[in-house]
Amino acid sequence: MTLTENSYRPDSRRPRVVSISDALAGLFDPTTFRHFEALGVGPGWRCWEVAGGSSVESWLAKKVGPTGKVVVTDTDGARAPGPSRSPVERRVHDVNEEEPPGEGFDLVHARLALVRVTDRRRTLRSMVKALRPGGRLLVEDVDHSLQPLTCPDEQGPEEQLANRMRQGLHRLLAGQGTDLAGGRALPRLLRESGMVRVEADAYFPVAAPACADLEAATVRQVRGDLVAGRFATDQDVEQHLTAVASGTIDLAAAPMISAWGRKG
Repeated sequence: MTLTENSYRPDSRRPRVVSISDALAGLFDPTTFRHFEALGVGPGWRCWEVAGGSSVESWLAKKVGPTGKVVVTDTDGARAPGPSRSPVERRVHDVNEEEPPGEGFDLVHARLALVRVTDRRRTLRSMVKALRPGGRLLVEDVDHSLQPLTCPDEQGPEEQLANRMRQGLHRLLAGQGTDLAGGRALPRLLRESGMVRVEADAYFPVAAPACADLEAATVRQVRGDLVAGRFATDQDVEQHLTAVASGTIDLAAAPMISAWGRKG
């Protein structure tokens, strides 16, 4: 998603400043870690973390221990959170274009990574290729269309504004080629990629503190696009951020679909 920043800075009550990556970690890490536990991640495992955040990397590193390995890849080397150190190895790698960074992995995990690729089927086949026989693949992505509202319980003008801004965001994303219904396709895509024993579930957070963090961080980052596209005014943005900070409206994030399976 192409994002711009607007310089409008009036004096008003503001939500606390949390980055999108930190907000996503606060919101979705517990679900991801629950799936890791269920898949049996443990000492000696070899894991490929695709565009993973530092919290996921740290969790995996602790679990696999000194006898395991965690290969963390991203297209932007500048985002790497420091030098590689055992059992973590960091690489600059484009999952959309390049061959896997090795084979024989026990686990491949990608959260919110497929939105950035042009051919999801090709990318998933690459992930499956990297697994050992019996290895696990866990792919997680949001599905904006399953729950298109910021405030499902729309009671007044603050919730109406929040929902109107979410609709504007979705139009921006769709205009940039994002598949707003991509999450629900994950189980089918895993099966089509050769995975067996495929399962999936969804996490739909409502009225969680991390929902407010993610909403504020997202709106701050896309405010320039929202204003330029006439989906909102600067005053709308400020009013919404103030409402988010007040804690008086119940915010929801798009459901995250987690799909997993084994390589036959």
